Amino acid sequence: MPEASQVSDDPKVSVPGPPSSPELSGGPESSTAHDEPVTSGGHEAHGRPVAFGGHGRHDRPGATGGHGARGEQSATGAHEALYGEPGKPLASNPFLIGLTGGLGLLTAWALSQALVTSRSVIVLIVVAMFLAVGLNPAVEALQRRRMARRWAISIVFGAVILFFVLFGLAIVPPVTQEAAAFVSAVPGYTKELLANPTLKGLDSDYQILTRAGDYITSGGLAQTVAGGLLGAGAVVFNAFFSGVTLLVLTLYFLGSLPSIKDYLFKLVPSSRRERSRALGDEILDGIGGYVAGNLLISVIAGVVTWVFLSVLGVEYALALALIVAVTDLIPLVGATIGAALVTLVALLQSGTLGIACAIFFLVYQQIENYLIYPRVMKRSVDVAPAVTVIAALFGGALMGIVGALLAIPVAAAIALLIREVVIPRQARQ
Repeated sequence: MPEASQVSDDPKVSVPGPPSSPELSGGPESSTAHDEPVTSGGHEAHGRPVAFGGHGRHDRPGATGGHGARGEQSATGAHEALYGEPGKPLASNPFLIGLTGGLGLLTAWALSQALVTSRSVIVLIVVAMFLAVGLNPAVEALQRRRMARRWAISIVFGAVILFFVLFGLAIVPPVTQEAAAFVSAVPGYTKELLANPTLKGLDSDYQILTRAGDYITSGGLAQTVAGGLLGAGAVVFNAFFSGVTLLVLTLYFLGSLPSIKDYLFKLVPSSRRERSRALGDEILDGIGGYVAGNLLISVIAGVVTWVFLSVLGVEYALALALIVAVTDLIPLVGATIGAALVTLVALLQSGTLGIACAIFFLVYQQIENYLIYPRVMKRSVDVAPAVTVIAALFGGALMGIVGALLAIPVAAAIALLIREVVIPRQARQ
């Protein structure tokens, strides 16, 4: 078989398969394979290239695809030869890049609008979680006395509700009485104004009373009063609804706080989970200590104010003391706001009482700032005074009173992470 020997001796042709295959035994398929140009492994033989899969000619079933990567490459080459060369990848198409970027911007804008719209809900959730973390040390203290967590939460939460009830009972009656007294005194104030000679002179020159009467009879005053009442009612309803929602969320978070902590720590890689848990527990303990310490300072301020006002005989001493205790929770400006309100009420009763209250609050705030606050907070938050002021200013600018309340424990948590994570990492580099 000379022709078969020529094919096998040709250096451009390498025939795969065992020598006993039909293509090399000189059978009919072997002679046909010799008559047509053959390629194997990318080499051309005698003319037109033909994919040779290793088990027969290119026109036999399965020969075109071959086996493995070489068969797939040959099929791809045949497809490209039939339909032309492929164009540039669509991933580098400027239109698609611009479209993807535009969709990303629209998605970011929609998410930002959703966050802005739900800002009040987010604030309620954050405050509820903050209160739950702050009340958790009291619950754990009761648990250490062999009390079930369910009963401990019930006692602590009942104390919180009792505080709000007492606050309402102390504030609402005085406000109601003062409002009723003001309404009953309005006719007398009106007669005094009408009898004032200065007002009579202005009325003769500018017809002030005539225009005021026309405004009242035209219905403009009624619409203004009705709108003011509706607005005030909406504010009161929203405040009541937000307060109830806050209490419910706090109760749920307080009950499920251990499971929430375990779930969040499971999201941390196992190699860092133990250290993350230690840092997280220290941060939560710091927040709880800050809330407990702030409440203690407010209670001290309220009790001292109540004793002082009661000794001086100022009216509504309990209600004013509760106002001082609540406003004292606000960092930086809370104590000043409470002192100003109490001093103003005392001035309305007597000038001497007002001056005495101003002197009392001036002295007490110095004692609180330099003696009470450092001793109470030294074990909960370790933040420099300048950082405390800056954090409170930023928090108040971003989220108002809520931001000022959350700013100090957040600053303490950031300081802890910097001290325990960032600084040691920088020292190792």
